[in-house]
Amino acid sequence: MDSNSLAMPMSDPNAWATAMNNLGMAPMSMTGQPIMSDFDPSLGMMTGIAPMNPMMPGLGIVPPPVSQDMPIMKEIIHCKSCTLFPPNPNLPPPATRERPPGCKTVFVGGLPENATEQLIVEVFEQCGSIIAIRKSKKNFCHIRFAEEHTVDKALFLSGYRIRLGSSTDKKDTGRLHVDFAQARDDLYEWECRQRMLAREERHRRRIEEDRLRPPSPPPIVHFSEHECSQLGEKLKDDSKFAEAVRVLLTWVERGEVNRRNANNIYSMIQSSSSHIRRLMNEKAAHEKEMEEAKEKFKNALAGILVQFEQIVSVFHAASKQKAWDHFSKAQRKNLDMWRKQAEEIRNIHNEELMGIRREEEMEMSDDDMEDAPESKDSDDSGPLAQVEALKEENDSLRCQLDAYRNEVELLKQEQGKAQPQRSEEDATRQQQLSFLQQALQGMQKVRTHSQHGIQHKITFLCSVFIWFPEAAAAVVSCSQEKESLPEKGPPSPVKSEREALLVGIISTFLHVHPFGASIEYICSYLQRLDTKISTTEVETLLGRLPCTFKQELTGVGASLEKRWKFCGFEGIKTA
Repeated sequence: MDSNSLAMPMSDPNAWATAMNNLGMAPMSMTGQPIMSDFDPSLGMMTGIAPMNPMMPGLGIVPPPVSQDMPIMKEIIHCKSCTLFPPNPNLPPPATRERPPGCKTVFVGGLPENATEQLIVEVFEQCGSIIAIRKSKKNFCHIRFAEEHTVDKALFLSGYRIRLGSSTDKKDTGRLHVDFAQARDDLYEWECRQRMLAREERHRRRIEEDRLRPPSPPPIVHFSEHECSQLGEKLKDDSKFAEAVRVLLTWVERGEVNRRNANNIYSMIQSSSSHIRRLMNEKAAHEKEMEEAKEKFKNALAGILVQFEQIVSVFHAASKQKAWDHFSKAQRKNLDMWRKQAEEIRNIHNEELMGIRREEEMEMSDDDMEDAPESKDSDDSGPLAQVEALKEENDSLRCQLDAYRNEVELLKQEQGKAQPQRSEEDATRQQQLSFLQQALQGMQKVRTHSQHGIQHKITFLCSVFIWFPEAAAAVVSCSQEKESLPEKGPPSPVKSEREALLVGIISTFLHVHPFGASIEYICSYLQRLDTKISTTEVETLLGRLPCTFKQELTGVGASLEKRWKFCGFEGIKTA
């Protein structure tokens, strides 16, 4: 507020000092200098009004300081009948109760004793439209507004000092206290509004559910001659067949078939059966598309696997000493990590491709089982010389099986005579011998499958000596007695059941890798089955079986690599 805008004459400084004293302020000039140097602020002040700071913002003497931390400055409010002075901004905000739901009514306390209803309307009508005022005789009242947001404006006046006119009498002054009030009318209106909103929400949800609900199927018409003729035409149309056959099914289930319309129903059923050939043709077309998609996927996967093999070869070449010594320690660590990741992904893709091939082989074997065994042998045998060689090997194995069978029978008789008292051991040995006989009979049945039969026989002979060491030793001893050989046979290279299982798994793995595989590749495959398998154990086992596995060097220079190959089909001839 500019001091030049004041029109009040300053000829009598005592009058100005008295007016400021009545307001509870120290008498000061318009420039902010004290008028009376010996002024006592405790004298001549109005009763009930605390001393006011003349530098307080809002009085217009000094512009309010701008600070982000200070609260909002309230200003003096001038009305026709009264004046409202703001509270001290340094004081804490007045306490209020919890706001009731839908509150439109406020409690106003601290009114002057001489305050009238007209004065209350004059002060609080500035906040919003007032519906009702209930004034008490004890300087407080309840004001009900038309809108809820006007209650917040009324709470802004809490803490203001009110003075009627220019009177300094105690009955004409007071400190306003505005707070939320709980009224039954407000609560009732709020509950009604909430119920209305709930109804609207249910209505919107119901409309949304009706919109998203699939349409109901049309009702099925009853049987008639006209409908029967139209349905017969629809059954002949491929595009309308699904709908027409549903109507026909409903008629039959309803029991609308009688002697009069039985011929018509029969003709429609006959029309329905004529679509079976069309459906089978569609199924065959879809199966063909699926087979083409499978073949395309298999070829793409094979190409991806070839690229993975090349990437792994790059890492292996980088791991050679010629190139490895030139990399830094961090680079070697990254190369080693990348190599392991590439090998793991390569193995996963390889397993997936092998699974697809195994499924195809199983399907082909199921189809081949339907054909004659002679035709299968003639198709899979290859050249005629190889067939003759396999036949000779089968004959020799058959003779060996007969010899083993006779030796087992002799062993059974000898054990029955020598140890009649050991009942438990005799029962166990009898059971083992029966298992051996059954296995030998099974070997004889598989004899017709030449190439696969040889491999199964070799694996079986190894497993026989592992599972039944006592019976195998007895058989060997009986054969030695018959042939009168003084020297003992060479020890078996397979020493345990675990090694026999490893031989079978490695043979199967290398059988599908005709160009061989490195020892790391083989161990990565075996470690997926058992993490305790080590490279040294596998390499030692492969070295003990030179007739089944052989090691070859591939590549030139830095790409030189050792690979193991399966040579069981060739080694059985030399053995």
